[in-house]
Amino acid sequence: MLRTNLSFLSYIESLFDNPQNRQHIALEVFPRKAAILSKGSVTKKVFFVKSGVTKCFLSEENGKDYIVEFLGEGEIVGEIEAIKDSVCLCNIEAITEVHAYALTVSYFNALLEQNQKFNRLLLEEMAERIINTSSRSSAQQLYTMEQGLKKLLEFQSGQKTALSKEDMASYLGITVRSLNRALKSLQ
Repeated sequence: MLRTNLSFLSYIESLFDNPQNRQHIALEVFPRKAAILSKGSVTKKVFFVKSGVTKCFLSEENGKDYIVEFLGEGEIVGEIEAIKDSVCLCNIEAITEVHAYALTVSYFNALLEQNQKFNRLLLEEMAERIINTSSRSSAQQLYTMEQGLKKLLEFQSGQKTALSKEDMASYLGITVRSLNRALKSLQ
């Protein structure tokens, strides 16, 4: 439910610790509810979460949001946009205070072209995302919404953070009204 990538984080930290890279990597802080990336905007940076929890979500034309994933330590955002030279495909928002390493897009692209270890870590990350998306999709088809809600409540408890009912419903792909009914039936 919360995606992390400690191997990638460790590698990015080693790049950050090298003074020669400081012009290309900065540590940025995002307060709770701050937008890290916004759908349709152009980003000049690729972010690696150092600490905190973010949500990756799509905002539909009907005004509803769908949370694709919760991203934590070591997770990367903005990489697809940097690779494809496109506008942001989704929104990334801080759920808790987030500290993130920000790489310039030009430095990110240089790493892609010149650094085999960086490439390997990125390929592993992309493969993991495909696996996780497939697993989540099948679980939503095979299991009841109540089972998904139980996992989401366990996630909240484990992270010691409270998700809004809107975020919970958006993650489960249901309305807040349906969520309230499910919460009531669990009690």
